[in-house]
Formats: sequence, structure tokens, C-alpha cells
Amino acid sequence: MEPINGAVIGQFLLFMVALIFSLSVHESAHAWASNYFGDDLARLQGRISLNPLAHVDPIGTLLFPAVAYFTGAPLIGWAKPTPVNPLRWRNKRVANFWVSSAGVICNFIMAIIAGVIIRVLFEANVVELATDGYRLVVIPHNTSLIAEGAGLLLSIFFTLNFALGVFNLIPIPPLDGSKVLQSILPPTFESSFEALERFGFLLLIVAMFTGVFRVIFSIVMPIGIKLVLIGA
Repeated sequence: MEPINGAVIGQFLLFMVALIFSLSVHESAHAWASNYFGDDLARLQGRISLNPLAHVDPIGTLLFPAVAYFTGAPLIGWAKPTPVNPLRWRNKRVANFWVSSAGVICNFIMAIIAGVIIRVLFEANVVELATDGYRLVVIPHNTSLIAEGAGLLLSIFFTLNFALGVFNLIPIPPLDGSKVLQSILPPTFESSFEALERFGFLLLIVAMFTGVFRVIFSIVMPIGIKLVLIGA
């Protein structure tokens, strides 16, 4: 492992800012949607908030991402799960769909906002754009430390939120995609999803270390980047 210098620390801090904010928005969206459909459990626990303290899990949000960042290990991370009481939802299947997809929708919205800002800056000839694997790289013409930091933060916000949106749509419990799929399929499949939940974390670990997620991102991430680079 290469020695850690000031630039790496700075990049890591920007990554953590983007990660914590993105996860906070994601979980807050779940809480808001659940409250909208009649379940105030998360709201009463202060989860409809962008305050990171309401959502940060010391292990899943701070320790694991830090270890992955500095070692190159697969990124494993999570925020505090948003508590919901489905028994209090109005129209349970509709509520399950929107509550489960609310966080993913917000991640894609943040990716779109970052992508639009990046494209506007490119069209204004303020930045150049490049790619580095699955990452969109924003290169400011102004070489000041602030400009470089802002370009890196935009790149991280776009890549991270697009990746979070895609990842959470994968239909493996406890990811949001499994609940979204459950709300779409006929009720006869509910028992199958309940049985699958017991092995959800094991399936996630197997998929991560066998390269399944890497294959998914190798297909999907270039699509998001091309949407920003169209005509560039």
C-alpha cells in the first residue's frame, strides 16, 4: 500500500462528505415516504432529517468505507436502517413500493443534479471531462486547490449517487430492490421473499466477492457517464 499523503487524505474527506450526505438523504427519503403513507415511527425518531447524526452508523458509514478506501477492498457500507411499521401504512403494496424506492429515487436525483452542473461547467469551458474506469473525472481549468476540490467533489457526487442508486435496486434482501420487486409481484410471492431474507446478507457477500457487482457496474456505470458526455 502506498504511503498516505495530504492529497489522499483530502480526497478521502471529500469522499466521506459525499457519502454521508448521500446516505442521509437516502434514509431521510425512506422516513418521509413512510410517514406520508401513515407510519410516523421514523419521523418520531428524528429520521426525517439531513443531520448526519440521525443516520450515521459508526461501523457501516465510517469504519468500513475508510478501510475500503485506503486498502482497495470492496466497498461495504451502510447507514442506520430506517425503522418502518408496515402495519400502519395505507395501501400496503403501494406504500411498500414508494417507501422502498424513495431512497433510490433521491440518489438518482442527486446524480442528475451533479451531472447537469458538470455539463454546464463543461459547456462554459470551465472544466474538461475525462473517465477513469467507472468514474467521471472533472478537471478544472483553474488549478487552484478550491477549484480542484470542487471538481473532485462533483465527480464523487455523480459517481457515488449513480452507483448507490443502481446498487440498491439489485433485488437481493435487504436492498431496496427486493422490496420494490416484492411490491410489484403478486402477493403469492411474499412467502418466497420472506424466506430469501434469511440468506440476504450471505447472498450479498457472495455476489460481492465473486465479482457479480463488478460486472453489473461495468455495464451500467458507462451508461451514466455517456449521458453526461453526450455531444462532448
